[in-house]
Amino acid sequence: MLKPILIFFMSSYAILTLTGCMGSIENMSVKMDPEIDFKPPVYVEQMPAKEDKQDYVSTGSIFGQGDNPLFSDHKAMHVNDIVRVVINESAQSTSGAVKELSESGNTVLGGGVFNANSKNIAVNSLVDRANNLGNVGYTSSSESTYSGQGSATKDASFNTIVSARIVKVMENGNYFLSGRREILVDGQKQIIQIGGVIRPYDIDQYNKVDSSKMSDAKILYQTQGELERATKEGWGTNIVKAIWPF
Repeated sequence: MLKPILIFFMSSYAILTLTGCMGSIENMSVKMDPEIDFKPPVYVEQMPAKEDKQDYVSTGSIFGQGDNPLFSDHKAMHVNDIVRVVINESAQSTSGAVKELSESGNTVLGGGVFNANSKNIAVNSLVDRANNLGNVGYTSSSESTYSGQGSATKDASFNTIVSARIVKVMENGNYFLSGRREILVDGQKQIIQIGGVIRPYDIDQYNKVDSSKMSDAKILYQTQGELERATKEGWGTNIVKAIWPF
């Protein structure tokens, strides 16, 4: 009799362990390094590109001809032109929550009692015996208390300038930008990548645009080197955490 029970519990434990391992492996996949896909948004790819057409021909002016006219605007206007993107991102948030729950209950139950008013001693004796048997009470009480508190504070900022290239001029005149910068100093590599959609009207006279005016902005800042490897857990530790059910 003991052997089948032992086999049942071992089988149940094995199933629970495998289930926990699968869940842990899924959690490990979730805990992988976050990535950003810098592919253009769907609407950017679907929208036709703006065709460069000259609606009129001016043959009399000597200041507006050629690739670099004398009085032309020096802001980026065409595909492969360079725009300086000023990244000035900051995030500040503070949140807190307090929760308290309390519950209590009390229950009292009692049996019936007979009145003994008879002048007959035998009757009174029987009534007393009945009361001793019937006057049985039940009392119960319960109490539950819960208290929880949590708070979170975030303060982060990122400031730099990245030169981005106009990849596409859309039919409505907006630009899709993409830029990347890599810096290698003393074996530490810093990668900054940006992509998004801007309006040409938001480019200032110095050919700069603020990242806050960029739609569908994607900004990546990554460090590669000894510092990154020193702050990461080894693959063996990740495997142990993934398969450990407790």
